[in-house]
Amino acid sequence: MALSTAFTEMLGVRHPIALAPMGGSAGGALAAAVCRGGGLGLLGGGYGDAAWLAREAPIVAGTGLPWGIGFLTWAIDATAVERALEYGPRAVMLSFGDPSPYTKSVRDAGALLMLQVTGLEEARRAVDLGADLIVAQGTEAGGHGGQDGRSTLPFVPAVVDLVAPVPVLAAGGIADGRGVAAALALGAAGALVGTRFQATAEALVDPSVTQAIVEGRGQDTERSRVLDIARGSAWPREYPARTLGHPYLDRWRGREDELAADSRARQDYQDDVARGAIPPLPVWAGEAVDLISDVPSALDLVVAMAAQAEESLTRALGR
Repeated sequence: MALSTAFTEMLGVRHPIALAPMGGSAGGALAAAVCRGGGLGLLGGGYGDAAWLAREAPIVAGTGLPWGIGFLTWAIDATAVERALEYGPRAVMLSFGDPSPYTKSVRDAGALLMLQVTGLEEARRAVDLGADLIVAQGTEAGGHGGQDGRSTLPFVPAVVDLVAPVPVLAAGGIADGRGVAAALALGAAGALVGTRFQATAEALVDPSVTQAIVEGRGQDTERSRVLDIARGSAWPREYPARTLGHPYLDRWRGREDELAADSRARQDYQDDVARGAIPPLPVWAGEAVDLISDVPSALDLVVAMAAQAEESLTRALGR
């Protein structure tokens, strides 16, 4: 069974699997490995740091394969997008915020416009803005997501029905080929995978993060604004983040407004980071972290996920 979908045909890739553009950790080597494995590697452009982009983009661009880049829409400006487009990405993914200031630049450059949505109103808006591909993110996802989001299983088919014929990628709680198969069964054209790719040989993460993900469990994850407030991050309040457990979550859970008003508490956080009492960054991880037990090459992971997805669909169909 060949897993050919509107996504694989649109992007010219072998497998309906895309790397989530995780800020910082989805660097050039990781994106390149996903591309070589037959998926779509998306650089984690994050806040649009020029030096980071200059270092990482040539690595994946050098594969000669289709690749892309993702940005945090609320945190960038037009210069960041235009700078990225100079490297020739096949796709640009915009998440969390109003993408309208950047859509023309993407289209004029001949890149595909990927818009991530966390609700049906956002999905309608993405269609109106001419998205070539829509990413429907469920609340199981690691990292930031919509405060009023919905679980992947009911959300994805609702988006698929709403935005047809625009292809949809499912995101949130997908960490192996069975999840990819489920995404296809829901009507999606593929899956966007994040946490699973953080635990790969090519990910730009500290070894302690890799270990935490391998040892983590779904019940250890929590969606909250506490850690963004504590570390002084400018993330908009409508986007809480799913992370593994953390001492500051236990200390400030349900007291976000109090924490925001307490400058001493925020300084304590920085002091604790400086003395090594807590990690420099939260460990972003989705609910499917239970399924992660090793640290393979991302290339091998893409191939294995695709094979498992084919096997799962074949078995489900009784063939």
